[in-house]
Amino acid sequence: MTQVKDINILVATSDSQVNYLLERVLQAAGYSVAIFQEEDKVFNYLSTHPTGLVILSDTFRGNNHLDFARKLSRDHPEVPILLLVKKDTPELLKEALRLGVSDYLSLPLKSEEVLRAVENNLSRSQRLREWMMLEARRYTDRLQRRVDELETLARLSQSITASLDPESVLSAIVEAAVELTGAEEGALLLVDEETGELYMRASKNFQEDFVRTFRLPIQDTLAGSVVRTGQPVLLDESTPQKIKTAYLVHGLVYVPLQYKGQVFGVLGVDNRHSRFQFQKRDVQLLTTLADYAAIAIQNARLYNDTRLERNKLETILRRIQDGVIVVDQGGRILLINQAAISALNLDESDLIGKLARQVIAYPDLVELLELSTRSLSSRLELTVEDGRVFDVQRTPIPDVGTAVTLHDITQLKKIDRIKSEFVSTVSHDLRSPLTAILGYVELIERAGPVNELQQEFIRRVQASVQNITHLVDDLVNLGRIEAGFDTRKESFSLKQVLDHAIENFKKALERKGHRLVMELPEDLPLFLGNPVQIRQMFEHLLDNAIKYTPPGGKITIHGQVEQEQIILQFCDTGIGIPVSDLPFIFDKFYRASNAGAEVSGSGLGLAIVKSIVESHQGRIWVESTLGQGTTFTVVLPIIEA
Repeated sequence: MTQVKDINILVATSDSQVNYLLERVLQAAGYSVAIFQEEDKVFNYLSTHPTGLVILSDTFRGNNHLDFARKLSRDHPEVPILLLVKKDTPELLKEALRLGVSDYLSLPLKSEEVLRAVENNLSRSQRLREWMMLEARRYTDRLQRRVDELETLARLSQSITASLDPESVLSAIVEAAVELTGAEEGALLLVDEETGELYMRASKNFQEDFVRTFRLPIQDTLAGSVVRTGQPVLLDESTPQKIKTAYLVHGLVYVPLQYKGQVFGVLGVDNRHSRFQFQKRDVQLLTTLADYAAIAIQNARLYNDTRLERNKLETILRRIQDGVIVVDQGGRILLINQAAISALNLDESDLIGKLARQVIAYPDLVELLELSTRSLSSRLELTVEDGRVFDVQRTPIPDVGTAVTLHDITQLKKIDRIKSEFVSTVSHDLRSPLTAILGYVELIERAGPVNELQQEFIRRVQASVQNITHLVDDLVNLGRIEAGFDTRKESFSLKQVLDHAIENFKKALERKGHRLVMELPEDLPLFLGNPVQIRQMFEHLLDNAIKYTPPGGKITIHGQVEQEQIILQFCDTGIGIPVSDLPFIFDKFYRASNAGAEVSGSGLGLAIVKSIVESHQGRIWVESTLGQGTTFTVVLPIIEA
């Protein structure tokens, strides 16, 4: 009984007798036979049925050429073609072989020749398939190994970016080096900055005692040569070699750890027992892992440096006496030191990340932290619950937010108050003798005739007494303002008060040829305050602008309403104020260093202005450019009557 071989053979000939003969011979040998005489049916069958061999006539469908064989070989190269020819001419056979035909049969057919040709071609086809499967398996294994390598590298990359623990990352890198190269042992060596020797930072399959005591000199060692030259070393001799590491190896790879061109360590793997040889691809793989190790080590160093600097900064901020608060651009607290917490009487828990307005109970300080416009002051004086007074200064930090410092000026304010009380008392006591001196000087001429020289002396005495009297008046006014006397307030028009003040300086403006420009809004609201003091403030600011502006200058008074505040600016084109004098310009008796002796003044005008502004809960500051002019900005809150 014939055994079925479960192999399909497709016969494509136009000769019925040949088809019958082939079918009988092949079926008798156990093959399944499919016979077709149409091209479409041949291709349909091949597309739906696994076929071991095609027997094709060179005159299939009446074609006397090999077009069909060419098409069949192109569309189904996996199926061997056995060409059946009437006459085997060399030209025909050469063309058939070029088209991919496996073998040929010639008429008349003999059963043994047919079976022998079929068996040979099927056997050759099977060997070819087995070889292709083997190669595919090899390529698949190689590709899988490459995928495993890439997955390991990706995992290490994630570990480096996700972990700041160098021990775990470096151990993982050494393990990956051993695993991916098929080595027996692996180690990561670093240069000891103190001794200059190499020590093991991480290892795989080494004893702990060996790792702990391992030290390797850089001179006359393979690992040391890698450190000196920055070039990898591949040792693949078949005999063990001593490499000055107290053990023999059959194979070894060392690659450098580098950062910015400087070698600071070595990554290596070796085989002490196996004769498995390392390849150049292992060197490339270890080089990539060494780059990862270098990144991990540098990340750890940078993190430690950053942590140390942060600890230093925190220590400084804790020990510094001034309060410091830093908020981001959204007003959330980024940093606050103990001095600020104590000064503002805040709860120390969970302040970082909270909105400043949620935890700070002082509206002026919160407003200063959240200011976004340049037209408002960057400083204020803050009085806290326990009576201490702080000078608060705001500093914008680009791309971060805002920082404020709180400097305790309680003692300075106390000293200033004592000084003001003393000056006020002395000034008040000077009024009577000054009035008496001026009266007696005026009576001299009535008592009898005086000559011209005596009259000049009398005029000088009168001028000096009047200057002293003006100084005393300024001191008394300043003392009354600082002491809180005359706190009566009423609603009035700032423009009308300003117009009255300007009226007093018309002659001075004309005498120096100054041009005065008023830029006030029509809808300037009524102001609740002391009109006498506000007029004094305007007069002192105008007097300064006129005195310190060269003839023919320009004085501009600009006003606007912003954020429930009236902002007034007095701008001149005068000589300006030196930068070194700006912090002290509002101090009592202080005059700028570039103010000439010919310009009269006691140094109290701006101190009076500042006191008036502060008594109306306002703020004042100055901006000046030497040789170009000065601008005084006054911010007064709009308070409803």
